Amino acid sequence: MDDSPIGIFDSGFGGLTVARAVIDLLPSEDIVYVGDTGRYPYGPRPLDQVRRFSRQITAKLISDHAVKMVVVACNTAAAAGLEGLTGSADVPVVSVVEPGVRAVLRATRKGRVGVIGTVGTISSGAYQRAVGQLDPTGTVQLTCAACPGFVEFVERGELDSDQVYVLAERLLAPIRDAKVDSLLLGCTHYPFLARTISDVVGRDAVLVSSADETAFELRSLLSVNGLATSRRTAGTHTWISSGDVETFQRLGRRLLGPEIDRVVPWNPEPLN
Repeated sequence: MDDSPIGIFDSGFGGLTVARAVIDLLPSEDIVYVGDTGRYPYGPRPLDQVRRFSRQITAKLISDHAVKMVVVACNTAAAAGLEGLTGSADVPVVSVVEPGVRAVLRATRKGRVGVIGTVGTISSGAYQRAVGQLDPTGTVQLTCAACPGFVEFVERGELDSDQVYVLAERLLAPIRDAKVDSLLLGCTHYPFLARTISDVVGRDAVLVSSADETAFELRSLLSVNGLATSRRTAGTHTWISSGDVETFQRLGRRLLGPEIDRVVPWNPEPLN
């Protein structure tokens, strides 16, 4: 047993979908969440820069908060090079990529699968490689589309505006034209736009979020590694933002719930 907290990080608010799933599934676990809202979005940034941000946040979670496990709740960060992050951390590191791919492959009925994500995530080829590894026979027809702008709408709290719908119609055209029957939301921000995405691609397509699958994998890893908490009471939650803490609290409570009662500011050291 280990009563140390679980560390979760994302470029901003998207990882709150993962935090919500972890709180619901593992209510006794303590959580430390870092939302790097001062440097979002990660999607358009060079992957090497995203790797440096990820290592910096992981080091903070381990050194300052003694976390027992780190959840990379950011698809762009995971796609930028999870292997290097895993090698540099002395605690287990969990990604949202593989759990999401497993879920979308289970959901497909006709083998027409779609993945949408940030420019960085899609261009990295991380999801394409993961689908290839989990579907070695090549029976799945995969269509990927980058959706620049979606993250910014979520970070502003604009979840159902006319502007986001018009953008979705343009960006999701390849997904709609491919007639996918299951669509992986390959960015943890995107579940907040699920209604708009579903309206555009068609209600017959099953939308898959990696949040719940990541929480299930986390629970399994905690059990296998003997790291689950011994407590039976509700865990504590620490929320950290590198941006404006009042905005994080206000929008975070709207997206996640009342658990975000206080947000701690963090000013990361500049990285070369």
